[in-house]
Amino acid sequence: MGEFPQPHFVKTNGLEMAVYEAGPKDGFPVVLCHGFPELAYSWRHQLPALAAAGYRAIAPDQRGYGRTTRPEKIEDYDVKHLTGDLVGLLDALGLKKAVFVGHDWGGIIVWALPLLHPERVAGVIGVNTPFLPRLPIDPIAAMRARFGDNMYIVYFQKQGVADAVLAKDVRKTFTFFMRKNVVTAKEFASLPAELKNFELVKALSAPDTAMRGELLLKPEELDYFVTTYERTGFTGGINWYRNFARNWHEMEGVTEKVNVPGLMIMAEDDVILSPAMADGMERYVPDLEKVLIRQCGHWTQQEHPEETNRAMVDWLKRRFPV
Repeated sequence: MGEFPQPHFVKTNGLEMAVYEAGPKDGFPVVLCHGFPELAYSWRHQLPALAAAGYRAIAPDQRGYGRTTRPEKIEDYDVKHLTGDLVGLLDALGLKKAVFVGHDWGGIIVWALPLLHPERVAGVIGVNTPFLPRLPIDPIAAMRARFGDNMYIVYFQKQGVADAVLAKDVRKTFTFFMRKNVVTAKEFASLPAELKNFELVKALSAPDTAMRGELLLKPEELDYFVTTYERTGFTGGINWYRNFARNWHEMEGVTEKVNVPGLMIMAEDDVILSPAMADGMERYVPDLEKVLIRQCGHWTQQEHPEETNRAMVDWLKRRFPV
């Protein structure tokens, strides 16, 4: 892997956005959208692979993250702002359309893009995150009813609380989150219900010796995340979660049909975004291909970069040849 590129900055949707690029300027654009608690740097293995295949790889630090502006108001992090940021990014770069790739929260946003801005999307690649149809009830109410108040997404709704817990010891937070071989899907399925409530913030307070699996990041990669989040804190990213209910209201009445080619990259052992969640996606994304990466947890593009790159480049070369 080559050195991660230095950012350039663009004005988009009221933000100054840090953008990291690789590949030819006239290559077909592929925009890589990270999740939580990540950064454009989470795509460090994909930028050179896409560039080598002839694509223009574009990875922004998204709203509230890294070197991009962090608005203070919670409502400034809803789906309309987050998709608008990416449309404004295309405008700033003089691009009409792109393929959008999203992992974790980035996946939620890139699947929403062709619903809200269909004219700007050539195709979508979901990494772990499938297209999720709108629930019949408020999603936070649904998660609270199923998992309880300490489930991490429900817990994140309390302003300032999780933010402080995660920021207290940033190195420990990333050492806790960024792990591989933590649990297989089969092992997770056999756990009692009370151990499947995703009480991640509570688990963070456990002794280091209780951490399962292995640290995913090399020392210099861990330092990159730690240094960045020690400066920015976690509130920007957590504010995305604080808009689940608002997004649910905003997406009411929107036709749930993705009319562009889609690729769904699934990770066998991601117990939060399980491959089973992509069952039936074809109803909403008719032109869909699926790839399953075995023995892979949540951080797919960092955990199994070669397989992720191979799946992406193979699909791109067939659907958007350069």
